[in-house]
Amino acid sequence: MAFNVSEFRSNLVNDGARPNLFEVTLLNFPATISGGVAATDIRFKAKTSQLPGSTIGIVPVYYFGRELKFAGNRTFTDWTLTIINDEDFYVRNALEEWLNLVNSHTGNQRDAAYVSPTSYTSDASVVQYGKSGDSLKKYDFVGMFPVDVSPIDLDWSSNDSIEEYSVTFAYQYWTSDTTS
Repeated sequence: MAFNVSEFRSNLVNDGARPNLFEVTLLNFPATISGGVAATDIRFKAKTSQLPGSTIGIVPVYYFGRELKFAGNRTFTDWTLTIINDEDFYVRNALEEWLNLVNSHTGNQRDAAYVSPTSYTSDASVVQYGKSGDSLKKYDFVGMFPVDVSPIDLDWSSNDSIEEYSVTFAYQYWTSDTTS
């Protein structure tokens, strides 16, 4: 097979999708968290994200010493964002409050208002845009909640930079505007 750069380029639709053209939207923080604006802020402060994946498990069944594989259940890996921090700590404070209401720091218990899963979960979306600004693909995360807010590294020699931290969400499943 001969190398043909023109054929390769003609098969790369619109010069390929770009990983920096995306937007994250957190639809809402749980009701009692003072994060109404924080949900909007994530749209501007989510520096990195992922388009989600999923895995179909395998159910092995043995027959006369031979392993047969059958399709199992789908699982969804956690979703991680990198957030740019600003001096009001608004998004981080809201995320810490969310975690604390799900399981408190000192009491190891859930706030009474958060007993039902629908009271401590939220939904979110990530949209991949094209170079002309049109939406190429949208994923919606259903029933998510934070499971980890990472530390923020401090460093006297870290000049000309802005603090960042990661937050990891567990969620029930995702849907997509192009996948039924």
